[in-house]
Amino acid sequence: MEIHVYDRNLRRLGHIENHTSLQWHRKYYECGTFELHCPVTAENLRLLQPGNIITKGDNKQEAAVIRGDQAEEESTLVNEITRNGFFLPVYLGDRLTGPQFNFNGTVEAAMHYMIGRMEQIPLLQIGAMTGDTTKVQFQATYKNVLEYFTKLAKFAEIGFRIVPDFKKKTMTFETYKGVDRTQAQGENPRVIFSESYDNLNQAKHNYSDATYKTKVIVGGAGDGLARIFVTVGGGSGFDLREVFLDAKDINKEALTDAEYLEALKTRGQEFLNENKIFENFEAEAEADVNFTYGKDYDLGDVVTVKKKKWNTAQNLRITELCEVYEYGGMYVVPTFGDALPTTIKWDE
Repeated sequence: MEIHVYDRNLRRLGHIENHTSLQWHRKYYECGTFELHCPVTAENLRLLQPGNIITKGDNKQEAAVIRGDQAEEESTLVNEITRNGFFLPVYLGDRLTGPQFNFNGTVEAAMHYMIGRMEQIPLLQIGAMTGDTTKVQFQATYKNVLEYFTKLAKFAEIGFRIVPDFKKKTMTFETYKGVDRTQAQGENPRVIFSESYDNLNQAKHNYSDATYKTKVIVGGAGDGLARIFVTVGGGSGFDLREVFLDAKDINKEALTDAEYLEALKTRGQEFLNENKIFENFEAEAEADVNFTYGKDYDLGDVVTVKKKKWNTAQNLRITELCEVYEYGGMYVVPTFGDALPTTIKWDE
């Protein structure tokens, strides 16, 4: 498999064939990452400079920027270059949402609106929407665009990506939705991961309720008894986990009373969404055993996962997919379900 290298203006610089390892980590709600290992040669050093862009094989739908921790190592055992980086949406992490604004509409429209008002990214254009109708209402001031997009994507359960066009020298922001391939539905071909299908190897089940909350009291404008509060969620007895959330940063003067209360409620619901029970399965899967990766299932699809030994069967979204290329072979490591909690918060 060839790795093609381009400069940041999408001009081709060359290709690498002699890599020893590539981990291509795709993510549905976030910016993907990669790690590449190859021999130290003059040509590889010339090509693999920070800021350059790489793609793999014939797949030009995804590309990544060399950025972050890089290394060259020489010893009696190894003589290799290590390169790390992020998929093209990393450029959104270099931008802020700008001065305060209020938004009330669909999640996809919010993403397009923020791209339109942030400082322009060279070559970037906006593609079509999927038609998802999930609505959101919020107020933001100088937030990191990529972090906000991650939260919006999780809220609506849609993915986003930036697709390069190396001929036209453009990059297009797109949203997309995974396909329901669960056992219970009958519209699409079913995809099942289990021991009986021999495609659920080295499985690991993760569960975390460390940040789980059921009820949030959102505090808005005012002080003391005159302060505005709204309650989102509920629960009782041992099942109640409540928390206070300060939302004074939401500017009441820019909204009607009804809009302001709705913005506080939205902030509370977003907090609960970010502090739910997180559960996922990680497993190593052969790319063409029973179901062919990229044809029968892909990133973002919802599939059925069964683990008889653990007495569990769940319908879970493929939120991450790590493609591993080593020793001339390839296998994939899908993550089914939610990634474990992050520390990103809407109210920061």
